[in-house]
Amino acid sequence: MKSLEELKAIRDRMKGTVGVRVPGDDHVRVVVGMATCGIASGARPVLNTLAEEVRRLGLDKVTVTQTGCIGLCQYEPIVEVYEPGKEKVTYIKMNPEKAREVAEEHLRKGHVVAGYTLNAASL
Repeated sequence: MKSLEELKAIRDRMKGTVGVRVPGDDHVRVVVGMATCGIASGARPVLNTLAEEVRRLGLDKVTVTQTGCIGLCQYEPIVEVYEPGKEKVTYIKMNPEKAREVAEEHLRKGHVVAGYTLNAASL
């Protein structure tokens, strides 16, 4: 059993890690579709790359998470970006290289990578 001081030390050490996971009103949520079709299409490396890039770039107000079926199996792997006050952006047919570009251009600089979006596919 841990002492109260040890538990407080662990809590203080973990605050920075856990704080990134608690989205606020100004947080950006990045959601990767991880249903069977997404995983089979390569969503796991995309999820891992996005998480690594967000950490590497120090994007404290960006939360990367996963979800189940998004309902667009033919476009997997799918990444959705939710920014407060803006419309959702849906990136399709993602791979780790595209994920790095989206992290840099969209999440860091604020520029949507239009060529990778669902809107570009329907043109």
